[in-house]
Amino acid sequence: MNPAFPGYHRSMAATIDQLLHALTRAVNALSGAGIKFAVAGGCAIYARGGPVSHHDVDIFVKPEDVSQAVHTLARSGLRVCDPPEDWLRKVYDGDVLIDVIFRPNNREVTDDLLDRASMMRIGPAAAPVISGTDLMVDKMLVFDAHRLDLSPLLHTARDVREQVDWAAVREQTAASPYARAFLGLLDDLGITDTRRKAD
Repeated sequence: MNPAFPGYHRSMAATIDQLLHALTRAVNALSGAGIKFAVAGGCAIYARGGPVSHHDVDIFVKPEDVSQAVHTLARSGLRVCDPPEDWLRKVYDGDVLIDVIFRPNNREVTDDLLDRASMMRIGPAAAPVISGTDLMVDKMLVFDAHRLDLSPLLHTARDVREQVDWAAVREQTAASPYARAFLGLLDDLGITDTRRKAD
């Protein structure tokens, strides 16, 4: 527990069933309130055929909708926690963290991003899931000098490569030397060449 922020704590690793339960509660609440959103992060990777997530649930909403989204989730019985970060809000389903993100990697969530989402089945829930391209852009922009564990995203890139517009990813991450280096690795491995047949 962080004493400076009562009720704020880092979630422990959750089982996929716990994540899907929390995701379903959030999806049902937001959909019922007519709030535009999309599933991102590890649950989006899982929905698109990538590795199972054991961390948290990420939901993208527009900045102007975040207060209503959090209020809606609180009314549905989830616990709200105000974090120190200025780009997301946090709610909990038991011990499972749900990040309500409105400015990932200093880029605001927009109607265009949410409109590119595809309705997909994620366990018991059906929800809009950010596109494979937006997913890779979001994950690659996390890289910095202190966060350079390439292995998880390498596995994800292999699994979702046919769902990604790699030219768009390259354009949107061009300012990041870490993303450019990672794309160079993907190029050398043939992952960005979607004409190449899967192994």
